[in-house]
Amino acid sequence: MPTNAIALDATERTEFGKGSSRRARRAGQVPAVVYGHGTEPRHLLLDEHATRLALRGNENALVELNVDGETLLAIAKDVQRHPIRPGVQHVDFLLVNRNEKVEVEVPVVVTGEPAPGTIHMIELAHVLISAPAISIPETIDVDITGIEAGTAVRVADLVLPEGVEAVTEADTDVVNVAAEAVAGSEAPAEAAEGDAAAESE
Repeated sequence: MPTNAIALDATERTEFGKGSSRRARRAGQVPAVVYGHGTEPRHLLLDEHATRLALRGNENALVELNVDGETLLAIAKDVQRHPIRPGVQHVDFLLVNRNEKVEVEVPVVVTGEPAPGTIHMIELAHVLISAPAISIPETIDVDITGIEAGTAVRVADLVLPEGVEAVTEADTDVVNVAAEAVAGSEAPAEAAEGDAAAESE
């Protein structure tokens, strides 16, 4: 078992339809489907609480699904969550093996502070990468420490972990650093309005 895979127990799902899905959720279970490698999709039921913890904060979590004594290594591809309260509604898993690379989108996280008098704007929230299935980074960190206004950090500038390659075009802007708006920039307009009012009196 890969050291970073999270173990989840699962059972084969034998009932289908909205009614069975609602019953499963009321019982604390979450429907899931696992597919890939040319196999027929398999429909499973997992413990909702354990699944929610396994997928918390990691959009591409690597999991080891234990299905009636059989082990399936997979990554989360699509997670449907409850729109209001905490809870996972459904999960799509993609089968992988420990020796292959997969393409996934990984969220961008900005670290550090740019030069004084500047602000940063995230232009690309996720970067598409190719990475070993067993070592997908949870985030792509972008260090903007000391970066001056007018500077763009592009995909080509990213420092990626060993074995990870960017699939997104190299010249795509990820973060832009710009000068902060000058306080009181509306003052001239306000002064002009005051002058106009004085002249009309």
